[in-house]
Amino acid sequence: MPAIVDGKLFFYADSPPRRLMDLFSVKWSSMVLHALYHWPNHRARTGELQRSLQGISKKMLFQTLKELEQRGLIARHVYDVIPPKVDYRLTPLGKTFAAPIEQMYQWGLENQAALDEMEASYRTATDAPSDVPHNRDRAADAD
Repeated sequence: MPAIVDGKLFFYADSPPRRLMDLFSVKWSSMVLHALYHWPNHRARTGELQRSLQGISKKMLFQTLKELEQRGLIARHVYDVIPPKVDYRLTPLGKTFAAPIEQMYQWGLENQAALDEMEASYRTATDAPSDVPHNRDRAADAD
């Protein structure tokens, strides 16, 4: 929670909410955790993750995985086989962190119309084009 000093609100850099929000500062962190949460046994190989996360580059995926590993949210497991095999899995801490992320993703599913309205409003205000078609747009294209 913010501190009140001399009647003014302060959000200190080391406060728990700010430290938590820092985890979301890397664009792909929550998506990688979300993907691993839904993978069987909460683990996946690098290529599987990259194919499942549309738009992530290999470099960004490796950077994100490294940061999540350093924070203790995922673990890298290297198998003793040839050719080399590596997978990434949620740690117990990662599983507890992924649960509230799942609630946010569920909110997104339940409030798609509001998200569409926010995006349209933003595009209108900034003249920004829509980057990625929505799932329902892709489904309509497939018909």
